[in-house]
Parts: sequence; C-alpha cells; structure tokens
Amino acid sequence: MLNKGLRDQESIRIDNVLKKLMSLVYVPKFWNLEDLLYLENDLKDLAMNVESLNNFEEEELIVHLQRLNLDWNQLELFADFLIAFSKESQFDFSQKAIAIYNYIQKESKVFSFGINAKIASAKNK
Repeated sequence: MLNKGLRDQESIRIDNVLKKLMSLVYVPKFWNLEDLLYLENDLKDLAMNVESLNNFEEEELIVHLQRLNLDWNQLELFADFLIAFSKESQFDFSQKAIAIYNYIQKESKVFSFGINAKIASAKNK
C-alpha cells in the first residue's frame, strides 16, 4: 500500500497520463505510425501498449487498472479514452470501456446517471 504522499504523487502522474491520452484521441487523426508511437509511449506509463490493451480480457484489464491504483474518476477517464480511441482507429475497445463503466457503477456503490448514459451510448454504437 502506498503512503498518502506517494499515493498523491502517483495519482497526479496518472491524471497527467490520462489527460495526455485524451488529448491524442480528441484531435482527428488518420492514425499513422507516428501517432500510434505517441499513443504507445503514453500507454507505456500505464504498463501497457495497444497490443496488450487489445489482448486484455475485460476482467484482466480491470485488474490491471486496479493494480495501478486508479481511482473512480481515473477509471472513468480511461474508459472515456477507450471509447474515443475506438471511434478514431481500427480498434474497437468499446466493450472494455463498458466493462469498466459497469465496474465503476457496481463497486463505487454510487449510481451515476452520467456513467449510465455513457454505457447506453457505447452500447448503441
């Protein structure tokens, strides 16, 4: 278990990685090799790459993210990244995102209409 100071530093680091990932997918791209290398480099900070992300089963991905100590907001942001990346690339991570959203709804013990709407939207695509 991390002490509070290290946990805060790790949380800030993860927030920065997630913000950078989101900035990469919200700019319309054709996903050439250079773009994928930027994405791979940022995913490396979360101990994964596009291939391993693609190979993860939904439950395995959730366990992996738990090991990184992502909080509920960070998990939601990562799922948002998966949805955005799925729209702009040849990969479809929407089922993994739905699994993360469902996990948040179940385990956080707080019902979120926003997450529920994201689940519905992802299922309709």
